[in-house]
Amino acid sequence: MKIHRDMAHLEGIDIFYRDTGSEGMPILCLHGRWGRGETWVDFMKRYGERYRVIAPDLRGHGLSGRPRSRYDAAEFAGDMAALMDSLGIASAIVVGHSMGGHAAAYLAANFHSYASALAILDKSAGGPELAAGDRGEPQDIDPLTKDWPLPFSSRQEAEEHIRRISETEPSYQYFMNSLTETVEGYGMMFAPHAIAANIAHYAAWYDLLPRLSCPVMLLRAKGNDAVPDEDFSRMRDTIPNCKAYEVSNPDHNVHLGDKEEFYSHFDDFLSRIGS
Repeated sequence: MKIHRDMAHLEGIDIFYRDTGSEGMPILCLHGRWGRGETWVDFMKRYGERYRVIAPDLRGHGLSGRPRSRYDAAEFAGDMAALMDSLGIASAIVVGHSMGGHAAAYLAANFHSYASALAILDKSAGGPELAAGDRGEPQDIDPLTKDWPLPFSSRQEAEEHIRRISETEPSYQYFMNSLTETVEGYGMMFAPHAIAANIAHYAAWYDLLPRLSCPVMLLRAKGNDAVPDEDFSRMRDTIPNCKAYEVSNPDHNVHLGDKEEFYSHFDDFLSRIGS
């Protein structure tokens, strides 16, 4: 499976994306915070023969643009609608992991025609009622990486540090996908101001759920704190056309922790929506 790489020059933002370019219904895959579209490569190989799978780097991440902005779900969703327009795609199955799940839900709730179906992977709709960023401009500090010795002086140093802070192998690979070499050393491909803004402008989004008119797959990893039982039940009961799944592997990277278990659930969802 050949994965094509390109840059979409949209109004106000450049979005880098990977594209199988295949025939079939499009699937748009949105990564989580600190991630890249690279996290979907195995997914692209799995489904790329039957579907056209597209995996962009969201704004502030990877090779995409990183302007000063809110980096909230509304902006991510607007970028994805514009990307689909630029590619001549009227509708897609939209799959979002973690932060990407919020963006995917926003796209499906507010740009109805763009999402024929939606998969929200290990992302709770819970959070503060009022975003911290609405009370003032966030500082350009990523709370996760602010104490990392960036830039790393060597790839070995980077690998050792990322290994120490990663609880699982998928988590380690997730961050390694964003490692890049510069003249100064090895740094990360996500912008601290983008991460800080995304966190500061985040608030609960249960209000989106009743507006989801397409079929929805809601999936969480059982045994971690990303989607508590109460939040999972509330989301499942609020989304009009929802099929809920759990994977037994507790890794937050639910599409990577146990790939075959995840794919069995995703295949079931595709069969339910007739795709």
